[in-house]
Amino acid sequence: MRLVIAQCQVDYAGRLTAHLPMAKRLLLVKADGSVSVHADDRAYKPLNWMSPPCSMVVREPAPESADLGFTEEWVVTSRDGDTLHIKLGDVFLDTDHELGVDPGLVKDGVEAHLQVLLAEHPHTFGEGWQLVQREYMTPIGPVDLLLRDHTQRYVAVEVKRRGEIDGVEQLTRYLELMNRDPLLGPVRGIFAAQQIKPQARTLAHDRGIETMLVDYDALRGMDNAEDRLF
Repeated sequence: MRLVIAQCQVDYAGRLTAHLPMAKRLLLVKADGSVSVHADDRAYKPLNWMSPPCSMVVREPAPESADLGFTEEWVVTSRDGDTLHIKLGDVFLDTDHELGVDPGLVKDGVEAHLQVLLAEHPHTFGEGWQLVQREYMTPIGPVDLLLRDHTQRYVAVEVKRRGEIDGVEQLTRYLELMNRDPLLGPVRGIFAAQQIKPQARTLAHDRGIETMLVDYDALRGMDNAEDRLF
């Protein structure tokens, strides 16, 4: 991961346009190719970003930009042709760190059990669905469930107790990598949780990811059905 703290101006062009005037910001360039621009607020959410797969070209500024105090230009281009154009001024920090493979988020008891129950009852997603593997490993971590639907298409499922935006981002990254594998793609995505925040649902649907509310008690009841009298 590369961390840069610098004065910068950022312009995004794609489905919409956005402009961030010159200010001191944190720039993150991750090993997966993503680039994000952060201010000293908004918690984890960046001001602007480009998700992988994307490419980045670093170049010297044009003469007119150099006259304005810019020292370097980054042009980040997505697969769809969207661009994130970052012009750097004074640089206060520029450092690289190798983080290695992250083991992933350790789920709490309910979330882990929910994953187990869904793996044991794939028909919860639909008739004819089959479990391929739990904790299917991608280059950046394991996706909770890999299933096949009734058409034999692969489906990646991320399971959460409480569905929030960061979970959608996590599944998005998994899907981008899995869809590069010709033996898997095209892979559908399902974001399954007991509760899903409206913002997370909106982001998921915008990215073509289905959402599914899961009834934990009903799933537990499937396991205990033989113990009930009625």
